[in-house]
Amino acid sequence: MGRTPLYSSSAASFRGKGRARASAGGASAASTAPAASQAASGNEACPPAAAAAATQAGLQTSPAKSRGLRAFLGRKPVLFFAGLLAALLPLAVYIGMQTAPRIPADEDIEKVVAKTLEQRAIAAPAAKAYDKIRPSVVRVRAYATAAPPQPHAKSDKPGKGGAGKGADKGGDRNAGNADKLGDGKAEAEAVRDEAQSVGSGVVIVDSGIILTNLHVVVGSKRLKVIFHDGMEASATLIGARPEHDLAVLQASAIPDDLVAATMAPASELALGQPVMAVGFPFDIGPSVTTGVVSGLNREFRAADDRQPLTRLIQFDAAANPGSSGGPLVTMEGDVVGIVTGILNPTDQGFFVGIAFAVPIESAAGAAGLSPF
Repeated sequence: MGRTPLYSSSAASFRGKGRARASAGGASAASTAPAASQAASGNEACPPAAAAAATQAGLQTSPAKSRGLRAFLGRKPVLFFAGLLAALLPLAVYIGMQTAPRIPADEDIEKVVAKTLEQRAIAAPAAKAYDKIRPSVVRVRAYATAAPPQPHAKSDKPGKGGAGKGADKGGDRNAGNADKLGDGKAEAEAVRDEAQSVGSGVVIVDSGIILTNLHVVVGSKRLKVIFHDGMEASATLIGARPEHDLAVLQASAIPDDLVAATMAPASELALGQPVMAVGFPFDIGPSVTTGVVSGLNREFRAADDRQPLTRLIQFDAAANPGSSGGPLVTMEGDVVGIVTGILNPTDQGFFVGIAFAVPIESAAGAAGLSPF
């Protein structure tokens, strides 16, 4: 004989009874809900019909809340929309006060960029040093003749002057250009005769006293210096110190704004300290090269000199023929030496990384001056 179930009715019958009780009225639904809660809180099992009745009772409260909100809006719509308007009004005022951004013109952008560059532009130390020394650097030219050569007069007679030479070399075919070729050659020879030596120099006294290398001016019959503003003047050799390859010149005329270089003791130089060489290498310039002090108290003997130069400053800023006599300058713009030569293990006279300068103490002493 089988066991009798606790509930002999099916789940469907219980759901049906639950719906019947719910439809019976609020009183029966209210009584069912507490009964279902009481059954759930106790130790007894809750029948499915009771749980369904409780769920149905809870769902009946939502329409009531919805009806309450619609009733409020129906009774007081003015208050609702007035509050919404009050909340949105400050936002609308703020948006209305905002102005559209102005697109800057090209002129405004250029002014801002120029002002920024002026405020932030910082010149390199070498550029500042060059600005300071530039008015004191001169080009020195030595000439083999005592006076400038006079231009050659052209000859109309055949067989003389340039025409005869041109005809001899080129025959009748070049006879028409012989005069020009002959005159051009004569002028080139005159220029080469004048440009016996080209070097650099630096003004150490604003009365026109200039320091340069002795090998730049030795053996010349006429000297000319060209100042920073392009002014040219003849110069006279007034002092020399062969043991240091130094010469002192006096210019016959000077610019009104001539500035003498400031000098600093070479004894305070240190290896690796930045320096700058200023001059006219290959008669081009003024040219500026930078490097560092790579040695002190060096000795150097030129190929054509019997006496070696001592206590020299070695540096690796580029120097070439024409740089001789120019100043060796610190990054503060002070002269610490006079460029005098380059070392090249070959017979070629160009820079390979080692150059020398006479300390300014010896250079100023050649002029009978105290450099400091």
